[in-house]
Amino acid sequence: MKTEHRRHAHDGDHTIDRPRAYEVFSALGFLGRRREIFTRLAALSGVRPGASVLDVGCGTGYLTRLLAPVAGPSGRVTGVDPSEAMIGYARERAPRNCDYRVAGGQSLGLPDAAFDVVVSTLAVHHIPEGERATALHEMARVLRPGGRLLIAEARPPAGRLPGRVAATFFPALRHGVRDELGGLIEQAGLRPVDSGDLPVLLGYVRAERPE
Repeated sequence: MKTEHRRHAHDGDHTIDRPRAYEVFSALGFLGRRREIFTRLAALSGVRPGASVLDVGCGTGYLTRLLAPVAGPSGRVTGVDPSEAMIGYARERAPRNCDYRVAGGQSLGLPDAAFDVVVSTLAVHHIPEGERATALHEMARVLRPGGRLLIAEARPPAGRLPGRVAATFFPALRHGVRDELGGLIEQAGLRPVDSGDLPVLLGYVRAERPE
């Protein structure tokens, strides 16, 4: 789901630089079910009170603001995104236990084994295909042993014709990024746990870092 793109100077990603327009577009794109879907993602993440959480490609910080009360005052939620505009928007609305920084998924600039949970929603397909393995290795690197990873991505609709029509209007549905995540997750040294479908053409995969 993109509103405007420009080449980011640091990592080559296409970034989304109009956060307010993105919020409107997301409300429409999720057919009024955005909060329902992201609340479900928050539950699937397995975040618990006191957890240290990282959201890769956090955008406007929507999911981080749902995770913050779950992590509680003793927890910490960090969001990273390559767009300065998105990070600025998120910081203006940040709960007390949230912080944000400008960074791409391929180079997080965060310490090893620093987080109990890493999440990423509709971000992997923005990363150039040849750099996705690097991004998954970064997510694995910052996870603590026993830590959990949740990635949600677009999924093509069932059937050849619906898939072609959807891909015409929404390029993120063209390649079925979720299908490649299993291999990338294993290459990163993580253990797949499960996967499933969510409303409005989303799917998720969950994995964990072996202890």
